[in-house]
Amino acid sequence: MRMFLKVQMEVEAATRRIKDGSMPKLVQDFTEAAKPEGVWFTALDGKRTMVAVFDLASPAQIPPLAEPFFTALNATFELTPAMDAADLQTGLSNL
Repeated sequence: MRMFLKVQMEVEAATRRIKDGSMPKLVQDFTEAAKPEGVWFTALDGKRTMVAVFDLASPAQIPPLAEPFFTALNATFELTPAMDAADLQTGLSNL
């Protein structure tokens, strides 16, 4: 199932990871594991934030994807099902 992910990083923890050079590896490990359609970085609510869209084949994927963000960045990790335009069209045609 296509998922929308929002990771909001605790400011101090993210700053430490940037300064020690480990932030790129954390993001790279996520992209290699999740193979997202896209990943974007921004600031939301005053926090460094990563958003991504990817296919979640099984709920069993969630712990290995989430734990690195929890442990390294004290981050929040929010997953929400998401549709593209084709999914929406199919869903609306089933009403």
